[in-house]
Amino acid sequence: MLIESGLPADAVLLAVDEPGAEITKALATRQEIRLIDYTGSSVFGGWLRDNARQAPLFTEETGVNSVVIAATTDLDGMCANLAFALSLYSGQMCTSPQNIYIPAGGIETDKGHKSFDEVAAALVSAIEALVTGPVRAAGICGTLANPATRTRVEASAARGRVLRPGAAAGQAGPLVLAVDISDPLAGEECFGPVALVIAAKDADAGIGKAAALAAEKGAITAALYDTDEARIARAEAAFASAGVNLSINLTGNIFVNQSAAFSDFHVTGANPAGNASLTDTAFVATRFRRVMSRRLAA
Repeated sequence: MLIESGLPADAVLLAVDEPGAEITKALATRQEIRLIDYTGSSVFGGWLRDNARQAPLFTEETGVNSVVIAATTDLDGMCANLAFALSLYSGQMCTSPQNIYIPAGGIETDKGHKSFDEVAAALVSAIEALVTGPVRAAGICGTLANPATRTRVEASAARGRVLRPGAAAGQAGPLVLAVDISDPLAGEECFGPVALVIAAKDADAGIGKAAALAAEKGAITAALYDTDEARIARAEAAFASAGVNLSINLTGNIFVNQSAAFSDFHVTGANPAGNASLTDTAFVATRFRRVMSRRLAA
């Protein structure tokens, strides 16, 4: 394609790391490298910030994506939507939701008041219905790309009340755990098919916790289910302040981790999940500089 476009064939080069023979650090710190785009863990992102000082650095890093369930007029639709969002690519997307905050006293729904446990059970039931059968599960979940992901899921299973076994028990779909809101597990990214159901004092407390976590640890997506317009407005302000895109009352075929409107923006650049949006003028403009040659006219 490069040659057909009249460009040098080596305009794009691929250098692949191998275990025990990593070359990324050596390449990233060479003086010839004048611009770095990075996607990956915040650990290596931090290393790049500290060491690759010769080049502008644009990152998309780890984060904790949250969902707050305050109320819904479509319990089944909400659960089906979240089940797909949690199961898609086995949670191996930087946009996959992880923490699900539900008021400890339950929520109001189109099927009447539902307790915390009933909402969690409805979500688990929707996941089971979605991934039942190997053909459907394979098409939605795919496979775990790294053995470390399975190890992470297995380790997580011992840190909460298991509502649904996942990869740790050889099942498709996410491991669903109930954990305390103060549990350290709820304050870190657990990359892979893991969903944490967390009891909050009330909906506003869940919104506050999710937004604060996004501001502290980073988040690319956030979702809210609610019927109270005043509280929705408060949530919009809280998540905007935290620099994370918010999806509200998604049901049907639009999902928090595959929203066409947000996919072009991806990270906002306004929290630790990354420092630039793909459509941010700073992301585009910083890639170009003007250089001139002068000579005296004859």
